[in-house]
Amino acid sequence: MSLRVLLIDDHTLFRVGLEGLLAHRSIEVIASIGDGRVGLQRAEELKPDVVLLDMRMPDINGIGVLRKLRESGFENPVVMLTTSTDERDLVESLRNGAQGYLLKDMEPDQLVMALRDIVSGKTVVAPDLAPVLAKVVQGDGSLANKTSPFDELTPRESEILSLLAEGQSNKVIARNLGISDGTVKLHVKAILRKLGVHSRVEAAVIAVEQGLRSNRENNQ
Repeated sequence: MSLRVLLIDDHTLFRVGLEGLLAHRSIEVIASIGDGRVGLQRAEELKPDVVLLDMRMPDINGIGVLRKLRESGFENPVVMLTTSTDERDLVESLRNGAQGYLLKDMEPDQLVMALRDIVSGKTVVAPDLAPVLAKVVQGDGSLANKTSPFDELTPRESEILSLLAEGQSNKVIARNLGISDGTVKLHVKAILRKLGVHSRVEAAVIAVEQGLRSNRENNQ
């Protein structure tokens, strides 16, 4: 599978190096941009399969670019590729619709595997950050609700959330459950509202970390 990637990072040497690494692995960097605002324009023009985005940039930072991409209606995956292991950066990225949070010191093959997983619909967080994410989700930070996040969900909403956590799209969920896309969308909206979150990604992260699937099995 050939991937078209837009790279936004203010470090020229890093961009050039990454471009070469990805090219050797059949991933095409269709544009390599050092400025967040220019990157936004190019994303709109080129419609890449995935945007790789640095966190720390002058003028407008990675979170700012991510927000503007989502506000403009860009729906393809956006992946933070950063040196930051800061808990707040990770949480803010997921809250604002990033589908991946990867570290620049990953092995190239690990990075490529993560990109392919993300494009296929999964949410991927760098393995080194799993303990940080678990701590945040389990109640020490803003990804978690103080009470059980699933108390208000109906059985159908719990079912749909568990499928979201497996990375399934609305269409696939609709097909699996024998309901319409529109009905799934309404359920997803209700799930986000009840969990007090802003994105499918964040809802899925909470579901995975709190073991929604095993809870559901235990309740049957």
